[in-house]
Amino acid sequence: MDEGLKSELQKQGVFATTLGEIYNWGRKNSVWPLSFGLACCAIEMIAASMARWDLARFGAEVFRPSPRQADLMIVAGTVTKKMAPQVVRLYNQMPEPKYVIAMGACAISGGPFKQGYNVLKGIDRYLPVDVHIPGCPPRPEALLHAFVTLQQKIAEQQLTGPNRPRHLRADAPSEFPVPAYGEHDLVPPSNPKVWQPAKMVR
Repeated sequence: MDEGLKSELQKQGVFATTLGEIYNWGRKNSVWPLSFGLACCAIEMIAASMARWDLARFGAEVFRPSPRQADLMIVAGTVTKKMAPQVVRLYNQMPEPKYVIAMGACAISGGPFKQGYNVLKGIDRYLPVDVHIPGCPPRPEALLHAFVTLQQKIAEQQLTGPNRPRHLRADAPSEFPVPAYGEHDLVPPSNPKVWQPAKMVR
């Protein structure tokens, strides 16, 4: 339908939509984040849910204490190699459809601790990240922007066809391998189905 005609009909109280739009509208306005934080970025995440910024305005009404009641994981802070298996295990316990926001430089690339032996250089080595938030730490407004970006991504998802999201594809994985503590590093060091190292061109 022409957007101009749709706008005119809405002014008269007539709303024309599709099943996919209604389905995605309901999902994007009821995203419930998982209640956990890893480092200082968690303070900014907590602030975003308080009265001044009020993340509940966008449908993230309450941070759920159980991964079985949440569909958004906000990885807020430094992911150490000791914590990485627990983060992946929590993600696996979340029901589909589920999403991941990597909040802060540490969650994206290791941040100022990148050269440390005990810090994971990005949670995207094990989990599929939907939105990245740069900064150290990013302000609550940045988290709000990332949340709106995720809502736009959800609203544009197709219910059918080759571009449909992971939870509508029977062949797509819902759980990812939990890394184990090896002799010198995590085993496996990354999930090859999610992350591939960049090719160096010299």
